[in-house]
Formats: sequence, C-alpha cells, structure tokens
Amino acid sequence: MCFTVNVNLVREELEDRYGATLIDPDKYRPSYYYQAHALPELPVLGSGFPGQIRLLKWGLIPSWTKSMEDASEIRIKTFNARSESISSKPSFSASFKSRRCIVPVRGFYEWQHVGKEKIPWYIYRADGALMSLAGLYDEWVESKSGETFTTFTVITTDANQLMAEIHNTKKRMPAILEKEMEADWLNPSFSLTDAGEILKPSPVETIRAHTIGPLITSRTADRNTPDIIKPWNYSQPSLF
Repeated sequence: MCFTVNVNLVREELEDRYGATLIDPDKYRPSYYYQAHALPELPVLGSGFPGQIRLLKWGLIPSWTKSMEDASEIRIKTFNARSESISSKPSFSASFKSRRCIVPVRGFYEWQHVGKEKIPWYIYRADGALMSLAGLYDEWVESKSGETFTTFTVITTDANQLMAEIHNTKKRMPAILEKEMEADWLNPSFSLTDAGEILKPSPVETIRAHTIGPLITSRTADRNTPDIIKPWNYSQPSLF
C-alpha cells in the first residue's frame, strides 16, 4: 500500500529532472505530507501528455463510471492498483494499455506493526534522487456538468526485504521506476508484457528508511514541515 507521500518538490526541480513543463504552476503546492484520503492534486507525467507535468487528483475514476455518486465510491478504492491484476481488473485494464503515468515524490511513509504499536517510517532513495512511482491515470466526464476529472492511482508490488520488515502486515511497496525505465513506461507502444516486467520490487540497496516521530499522526499539527521526516528513536531493533 502507498497512501502517504512526501512531495516537497519545487517547480524547477520537477521540470529539470523530467525535462517537462509544469502546467498550472500557480495551483501547485509542494508539501512534505500528502495523504490519499484527502484526494490531493499531485504533479504527474502521463503517456497522453508528453512534455507536460499536470496536476491530477489521487483516486482513479474509470472512464466508464456512470455517476458522481459512483465516482465518489470508486475512487476511495483505487488509491493503489496491484501490479498483479492491473491487466485484468476493469478499473485499471484500459489505463494499463494506454494511460500509464509517473508520480514524482521525495519519499513515502509506511507503518510497521510492533506489538500493539504502529511505528511510522520514512522511505526514500539511497542516492537522494527523486522517486518515480509507477501509476495509471484515466479521464472521466461527468454527464450532467460536462466536467472532466483526470485522476490517478499508484501501482504497488510485492515488498522487497526491507519493505517486508517495515510494512509487515500487507508486505507491499510502490512500484518504483529507475530513470532508464521511465520513457518505456510512458510509451503506449511499449508491450504490456514488458511493461508488467518493470513493476518488480526495487533492489533493497536502492532505498533507505528510518523511523520518524508521532508528528505524522497528529491531526492538529502542521505536517508540512521538515520535522516530519526527522529520524526518531523508538528503541527498537535496527533493520540494518
């Protein structure tokens, strides 16, 4: 699962890294804390809009959705898409064929169950680079208003050894694309078989993680702060 991310990325950083232009930059708000259930708009690169970075809402609404009521119900179930079933599930199969995307993040958050406690962790690339999460997007037109909703989901895969220790209940992790895989992933002509092969657990040496403090669970504190990713000692055995 991947519901909580750090997208503290400024416009220039995004544009330089991906060689693309951020559309509607005035609407973009970098933040150390974004949570899927808040239905945030995040910067996304998509196969259907090359050279652009657009703000898409988290929670994929399939194009065949009939009503706003159905859309509201569906999207809270599509924050993530399992890599093993995206080619067969109706919500994702069409997008997997032609509407693949990349969700840039600085890192993401996950919780480890230790007895009755849930310990928060922050996970990021070992080389300090931006993390490109593999995703899917879709466009849905609301019939009454004619408004178009462009939404996305983050693809998850089996956890690698490190993530299996952290996310020790579901044992999942987001599918993280290496830089050399990004162009292929966004290419609609890239075969579905090969695209599926990209969605493997990241080698354990490519990511790092540390425990963080209880700030992330506070509903009243400002979580858009660098304090949220500072290491915090819970006096538990190290995973390293």
